[in-house]
Amino acid sequence: MTQSTGDTPHVFPPASEAMLQWWNPQLIQGPMPLVRMQFAWLESLAEAMQFEAKCLRALAESGERMAGCYREEADPQALQACYQRLMQDVARTHWQRLEKVTELSEDFRKRLWEEI
Repeated sequence: MTQSTGDTPHVFPPASEAMLQWWNPQLIQGPMPLVRMQFAWLESLAEAMQFEAKCLRALAESGERMAGCYREEADPQALQACYQRLMQDVARTHWQRLEKVTELSEDFRKRLWEEI
């Protein structure tokens, strides 16, 4: 067991006001870089989700236009032309999506370096 003496060597002295004033900003600053990095990640994620929603909307509109082509076009040549236009639109949307993905990655890296 431990011996109890009048003066225990492990008792910390009371904190002074100056020490608390110095320590409080240090304590708050500790997790801030992680919070800023998480905020940058969440901003990038929000941008990616918004762009994905735009892509999905464009694909839905293409499908709607394709259904219109089937209803309106009886001629196989006209149907093929309509289909080709729609596929070009879908391909363009997909390429824009891929370009945006690379931009988001670069933007995310830039934001992280700004926060670090």
